[in-house]
Amino acid sequence: MNRREFLTTGAAAAALLSSKQFAFADPLGLPIGCQTYPVRKSIGSDFAGTMKQLHAAGFTQIELCSPYGYEEFSSLQKYKPQELRRMLEDWGLGCISAHWGADELFQKADQSIAYAKDFGMTQMAIAALGPWAPRTTESPDDVKRMVEPFNAFAEKAHAAGIVALLHNEAFVSEHIDGKPVYDMMIAALNPATTKLQFQVSTAQQGYDAVTYFNKYPGRFLSMHCQDWVKDSSTKSGFRQVPIGKGVVDWKSVFAAAKTGGVKNYFVELEEDPSLMPASVPYLKSLSV
Repeated sequence: MNRREFLTTGAAAAALLSSKQFAFADPLGLPIGCQTYPVRKSIGSDFAGTMKQLHAAGFTQIELCSPYGYEEFSSLQKYKPQELRRMLEDWGLGCISAHWGADELFQKADQSIAYAKDFGMTQMAIAALGPWAPRTTESPDDVKRMVEPFNAFAEKAHAAGIVALLHNEAFVSEHIDGKPVYDMMIAALNPATTKLQFQVSTAQQGYDAVTYFNKYPGRFLSMHCQDWVKDSSTKSGFRQVPIGKGVVDWKSVFAAAKTGGVKNYFVELEEDPSLMPASVPYLKSLSV
């Protein structure tokens, strides 16, 4: 990430946010959050500075990645969970959620839940279930088996007052015989102990946020927000842009998110983290 560009963009966004126009207009009255994976490099070199920049840009919530499951966040291992939470609060940031590695949830569930509990988190998410690289050899029965350990973890987390979240990247957003794996997994999840975190960019693979929020009311708790434009010069055919500058109809997304049960959301523009601060003014002005 270009630190100078991030600082400049963040300062510009912060200046905009100081006006009354953006005071209380954020969609659904929810805090504007961001996922920290896009700024993982700067977290390793300047954690405090990075968090202060996010707050200056207008973010009041962050979602971390586990210091023990994500190598890029390992520098945070030196802090006890309560200490880390207090630091974030001192910088004006709340944190109720993090992403965790599969081994942490399935092999070290008690240890991971204890860390989240000590921190004060109420949500523990996993980015995907099943193989990360696209494959087509799995069957619906294989999908059910992939969900079983997550349900077992979710039961333990629920007993500790924490909600387990399934995020829909990688294999979760694949199809088997033309049928969406995501729907198979949702059917196999225990709704009493699990919720869903929707990745808006999976619309590029046929998973429309509005459709899913309305199809599964109350099953969602969170979402990751991306925006993009078509760009034939890129490998994917898409290029990320600040929220509100691309093809996503955010008014419809947030309206449906209320039906889906979404209570928190996180901007996540991994291709270019400097786009994240530029997303805040739009979210502040969006009324749903």
